[in-house]
Amino acid sequence: MYAPERHQQILDTARQRGRVEVAGLARELSVTPETVRRDLTALERRGVLRRVHGGAIAVERLGIERPVADRVGSAAVEKERIARAALDELPDGGSVIVDAGTTTVRFAELLPDDRELTVVTHSLAVANALVGRPTITLHLLGGLVRARTLAAVGEWTLAQIAEVFADVAFMGTNGISAERGLTTPDIAEARVKKALMAASRRTVVLADHSKFGREDFARVAPLNEVDTVVTDGAVDADLADDVERSGPRVLIV
Repeated sequence: MYAPERHQQILDTARQRGRVEVAGLARELSVTPETVRRDLTALERRGVLRRVHGGAIAVERLGIERPVADRVGSAAVEKERIARAALDELPDGGSVIVDAGTTTVRFAELLPDDRELTVVTHSLAVANALVGRPTITLHLLGGLVRARTLAAVGEWTLAQIAEVFADVAFMGTNGISAERGLTTPDIAEARVKKALMAASRRTVVLADHSKFGREDFARVAPLNEVDTVVTDGAVDADLADDVERSGPRVLIV
């Protein structure tokens, strides 16, 4: 097998599994570990893999953003655990911001009925999960609704966010890394996310393991502006440590 063919197979495997190990690739490709390490270095230079201890992970750059309907079933078990664990970050009462995203929608569905909460969201899906709940005062932010995320963006949305200040913002993200912080594919959505974080005392990010190491086009915020990241047990330990060293507490559930 020629080097370009190996590189493509390594990249395909990393994208499918999320992470590849040097020893495992050496066995699968019938080459030496030294050859695999050289291949990983070449792929890292291309910006499609990131080297971690003992292997590498896939890095998605400028990827096409999948519609929210296509993402609902992805990592459903992990998102359920993350959403339930994030409930511990709720205030006893008061106000919260709930960002757009499949994990944050599940979080909204699980909000308890034993306390009065004011909820601000720009997500139609989050609002739909909460409308009519007797203990929740719901504020839905208006604006241009993006079809891919069913979330409002734009100047009108930003102007409304500027009028509120909440106790906790529960945020979703497309990518999270120590170097780039929180990222998302769309600039308009990134601006709204950044404003939502600024409109709260604390920020809690709900991110399953597939978001770690990913760096998308539009930057939302550095990690020192995040208080807590809740993720699942499949997260790469090295990446989780890198994120925690950058500021936020990383809670693995």
